[in-house]
Amino acid sequence: MSAASLRLALVGNPNCGKTALFNRLTGSRQKVANYAGVTVERKEGRFTAPSGREYVVLDLPGAYSLQAASLDEAVTRDLCRGFYPGEPAPDVIVCVVDATNLRLHLRFALEVRELGRPMVVAVNMMDVARRRGIEVDLDVLQRELGVPVVSTIAVRSGGAKALVDVLDRGGAMQPASDPNTAGPTAADIDALHARTRDILTAAVRMPRRTAAIDDALDRWLLHPVFGLVALGVVMFLIFQAVYAWATPVMDLIEAGAAWLGASVTGTLPAGPLTSLLADGIIAGLGGVVVFLPQILILFFFILALEESGYLPRAAFLLDRTMSAAGLSGRSFIPLLSSFACAIPGIMATRSIQDPRDRLATILVAPLMTCSARLPVYALLIGAFIPRQKVLGVLNLQGLVLFALYAAGILSALAVAWIMKKWRRDKGEHPLMLELPSYRLPHARDLLIGLSERAGIFLKRVGGIILALTILLWFLLNFPAPPAGYTGAAVDYSFAGRIGHAMTAIFAPLGFNWQICIALVPGMAAREVAVSSLATIYALSAANDVDAANALSPVIAQDWSLATALSLLVWFIYAPQCVSTLATIRRETNSWRQVGIAAGYLFALAYLASMLTYQVASRLGG
Repeated sequence: MSAASLRLALVGNPNCGKTALFNRLTGSRQKVANYAGVTVERKEGRFTAPSGREYVVLDLPGAYSLQAASLDEAVTRDLCRGFYPGEPAPDVIVCVVDATNLRLHLRFALEVRELGRPMVVAVNMMDVARRRGIEVDLDVLQRELGVPVVSTIAVRSGGAKALVDVLDRGGAMQPASDPNTAGPTAADIDALHARTRDILTAAVRMPRRTAAIDDALDRWLLHPVFGLVALGVVMFLIFQAVYAWATPVMDLIEAGAAWLGASVTGTLPAGPLTSLLADGIIAGLGGVVVFLPQILILFFFILALEESGYLPRAAFLLDRTMSAAGLSGRSFIPLLSSFACAIPGIMATRSIQDPRDRLATILVAPLMTCSARLPVYALLIGAFIPRQKVLGVLNLQGLVLFALYAAGILSALAVAWIMKKWRRDKGEHPLMLELPSYRLPHARDLLIGLSERAGIFLKRVGGIILALTILLWFLLNFPAPPAGYTGAAVDYSFAGRIGHAMTAIFAPLGFNWQICIALVPGMAAREVAVSSLATIYALSAANDVDAANALSPVIAQDWSLATALSLLVWFIYAPQCVSTLATIRRETNSWRQVGIAAGYLFALAYLASMLTYQVASRLGG
């Protein structure tokens, strides 16, 4: 960082548009990591102002108060105060507030103001406020707060110009002490609210407290019956789209991988290097990358629902149902995030203030079907479930996928209910959260979010999955069988010996030795199971099936339907990847909880898979 660059910290309540403003300022010049010592996400970006000065921008975790009630809020508080280890204090704090919800957001701005650091208030979503007839007098607001106040529209090109101009002129001001503004202590909270009301009276004219469209939508979407039906329809359509929309792109990727593998085989001389490239790297990585379209479609819907303001309403709607199971509505968003990956889902439980509810959510989050399991589901469903319509409209494969997700959700609720019966604390913990205004998701923010997640996925493919694929290729090829050996070469290899030894444990589940081998690297990353199978069958099935064929017809010929169903059920419950277990350890600071999570998940997976295989076998599968 150059001497002339300034550090900006963006702070604000959740749903204020802070991240959209961060994206507007920094564009693609941003990186995501974790803060030292904790699992809170750290987003940093850069931009250069018209003057040529460079700014480093931190998008701090959303917070409702500097009286931290969660780890996210504690990180934001300490960073703003300049107390966070290894992080320099920000030169300027930009407090982002929602123009349509100033009653809540201004109170937080007053808390930030009392830190006494150079500060600018960015009143975001001014276009939405104007459409609703809300009038915000920025001059009066600036006078009352004693710091620069600017208008921003983060979703529009040029919507942050006023903010950049103020920063570039050095307009951020160190707030003076205001005896009328109370600090964020329990004793002064009433005075803080009173001060907020005074500022609102002086600077804001609101024709009504909420927009008519919000009221109209909430009458249906928060209805105890119609709201649940609408939520079920939304989730159902998401899983239908995962299959229907992704198929054409997946076909292209699969054809490209097959062409590349054939080109390598046809160009290079036969030998270990050609086998490594074609059967190991290309077959293994291609077998995982092909599922990227499905994963991105799932992420797209999660991001769109979050941006639209619907997710908090879904949490409110499900609070009663989840409370009966020993969770709370606040658990909904972490559990929904776990559909993408259990790691950020577990990290998101920091927003759950009650320790009991937080621990229960952490322990059941691995039962949510993460995107890493999607390649396995897609492979098995594509191989064993016919691609046909049900009732002339619905996709049968999509219905099966929906059933797998539903099984994970129902199992999580059942496990949480059992945990509730064992707890000493039987009290209820009421849900309190903000319901933001509805808004249309902005394409720019969706694209940035999808590109970040695609980058994370591809880095895993190019990193841990590539390394494991090469390691598995080595285990499958060495040691070479001696002269005169009459069996399959792969049976003599390290991997063959390991797989055959494991079948003693997994035979009651219908797993053959190839599946057993794939389960081992799958503990590092779920999606490696597919690349492992692709690598294994590209070598071990060479005498029976053309290695250039797709993996689906190979396993369809080699496995029974009972085995496929058993493996599907295994992946509903099986202990998550090592990274997930490590995250549970970091978040709970307890190896005991890691043992409980891994133990009950393995037991559920084994028993459910064994039951599935035995029943399906007797029914002719």
